[in-house]
Amino acid sequence: MSRKLEFLIYCIEEYKRRNGTTGRATYDLFERSGAERYIIDHYDALHTAGVEYTLDDIMPMMA
Repeated sequence: MSRKLEFLIYCIEEYKRRNGTTGRATYDLFERSGAERYIIDHYDALHTAGVEYTLDDIMPMMA
């Protein structure tokens, strides 16, 4: 498994924990909103900032 994919899964799991959503609902939201692609495309910058920053960064996409 690639590091990009591992980080994406970590972000999904952390978002799910924070918001009390199911895994499927969270993944669907990440996919629909474009957050999944954004995290993978910007992995180099985002993983160094950490999951808290990443989740704060993608929150506007989720609305």
